[in-house]
Amino acid sequence: MNTTLYEKMGLRLGTTNVRLLFILIVMVIGLGLVEGDKLFAASGLRSMGFQLPELGFLALAMMIPMLSGGIDLSIIATANLCALTVAYTLTAFMPDAHGAMGGMVQLGALLLGLLLAAVVGLLNGVLVAYLRVPPMLATLGTMTTVKGLAIGISHGDVISGFPAPVVFIGNGTVAGIPFALIVFALAVIPLSIFVNKTPLGKSIAMIGSNERATFYSGIDTRRSLLWVYLISGIFAGIAGIIMMARFDSANAAYGESYLLVAILAAVLGGVDPLGGFGRVSGVILSLIILQMVSTASILLDLSQFITLALWGGILIAASGGVVAKAWLTERLKTRSKRAVGVRKAG
Repeated sequence: MNTTLYEKMGLRLGTTNVRLLFILIVMVIGLGLVEGDKLFAASGLRSMGFQLPELGFLALAMMIPMLSGGIDLSIIATANLCALTVAYTLTAFMPDAHGAMGGMVQLGALLLGLLLAAVVGLLNGVLVAYLRVPPMLATLGTMTTVKGLAIGISHGDVISGFPAPVVFIGNGTVAGIPFALIVFALAVIPLSIFVNKTPLGKSIAMIGSNERATFYSGIDTRRSLLWVYLISGIFAGIAGIIMMARFDSANAAYGESYLLVAILAAVLGGVDPLGGFGRVSGVILSLIILQMVSTASILLDLSQFITLALWGGILIAASGGVVAKAWLTERLKTRSKRAVGVRKAG
């Protein structure tokens, strides 16, 4: 690839996306040589398709707060609370509900779970936007509170045994494509438009770049931050429902390692940890890469702790790359200013 073509691709796709595509191509070739007959067989691709949506919704739930310069550490706890609320409602009322009434109970349970997730998101938004609690502390407190409620509701037990339509959400297919993957794809398109094209989406990125300047430009930053954490809570709730449906069970401790993956997917996907920049497309590409790493690790019979170590190493490398790039940019600016000063003095 010559420089001109690379630059054109960078302008169209973004430099981060071009880099991620290159990494993805190298991984496909490398893993194809090692485990291609299993990893890229129909069963292997379908397995990745079933796992990716829950990670995807959690990564997007993390991306939006990071874009605003914040973070949401409560997404896993919110997902599990939503799942347990749906599970408890279904197991409590479904035995006495049949036919159309049963369908209404299932829909009501799902909406109740999402409503509770939205409430958690709004609580985070109020703490961050109106009470000015730092996002890390606010969502850490919310995470602890929500997890305590989840354990209290379930007494630490697993709730299982859901109706077939609910299980279909996590395990069903439409024309051979996992239903959850279709739901994820349908959510990604409007979210991408929201982030890149709408005034609210642009104001969120502006807050991440400079909240005070955004406020003085006439934007209601508190209202925007409230939306940030509301969206994050809802996306976490959807992830919880998909996990619950895929496992046909709910528990307060499910998916705790996913918090690392959500942060990693966002950072690796080009979301600035300090806020101000990020693309949904970059997060999707990073998710595909991480899912391939996870699935390949299973096929190679590597310990799940080795996979976690790999994810942690990738996060350190990605974060270090962001810091190094910022440092290098600052150094180049300083040198340029000095060179200009020398020329003027001469």
